[in-house]
Amino acid sequence: MDIPAREEGAALLTVLLLVAIIAALSAMALERLKLATHLAANGAALDQARAFALGGEAVVVARIGEFAGPALRKTTLAGNWNDRALTIPVPGGLAVARIRDGGNCFNLNSVAQGGTSEELTTRPSGVAQFAALMEALQIPRNEAARVAAALADWIDADVVPNPGGAEDADYARAARPYRTANGLIAEPSELRAVAGVTPQVYATLRKWVCALPNSDLSGINVNTLAPDQAPLLVMLLPGQIDVARAREVIARRPANGWDANTDFWSLQTLAGLTPTAEASSQVKLKTRWFALRLDVELAGAQVTETALIDGGLAPPRVVLRRWGDDE
Repeated sequence: MDIPAREEGAALLTVLLLVAIIAALSAMALERLKLATHLAANGAALDQARAFALGGEAVVVARIGEFAGPALRKTTLAGNWNDRALTIPVPGGLAVARIRDGGNCFNLNSVAQGGTSEELTTRPSGVAQFAALMEALQIPRNEAARVAAALADWIDADVVPNPGGAEDADYARAARPYRTANGLIAEPSELRAVAGVTPQVYATLRKWVCALPNSDLSGINVNTLAPDQAPLLVMLLPGQIDVARAREVIARRPANGWDANTDFWSLQTLAGLTPTAEASSQVKLKTRWFALRLDVELAGAQVTETALIDGGLAPPRVVLRRWGDDE
């Protein structure tokens, strides 16, 4: 039927309003479709990047087997592998791997000893070595002793605090109460929850500590130790050697590394020192643990993998894998 002339403007306005609403809805639908397409593409790129990371991991594990396999007597820096960027081309992207000696660090779990979590007890030698490392890093002696004792209490199974340490009753008084782990720690970042570990202390310690999947005392490979890692030697000989002397010891390493522990301990620079039986056994000529960092970039997606590799197995095997940075 015919629209009265006086209503034609209203009808036109209604039509224009409907067109505007439909256009807005269409634009919104297209935007959501575009977003969904991008999310799907990003998800596919991330999945592919992770797949490439696992492929790069396999390449690294194979390489570790070549220069640090169980059949070899020692692990040295030959080949310039330690903390060196290894580029692995991948279709449409790039993967960069870094391997480093993952055992040249203080194993935080070594302040305790025992088979199961219920059997863990404080290991005095591990506590003493942790305190010695902190002192070598210029952390005051009293503060270092408290942190080392508190870490042992954090891991051991009992609820009786070590002298200067802290157990559940101490953490219960915090603004947000919590309890000790009473078990081995899985990540170095857990150290931040231990009594006495301030942000400054943690920042100082972070690159020197690790959380290996056992409570063994730290095995230090003197054939891969860098001069700036001299505090790790000081750690093995609490009160007997300073950082400068430890650095001199590392500087006297033969080009192809030491062939026997006796060659190391017979150095004139170490004359007069009396290492304990435990400290002597901690000096290694071969690396067991390797730390890996893999960064993969693919179609705008970025993936980071960190892993711990047990080079003592034949073939070497990844025992711990994380996606993202380890903090």
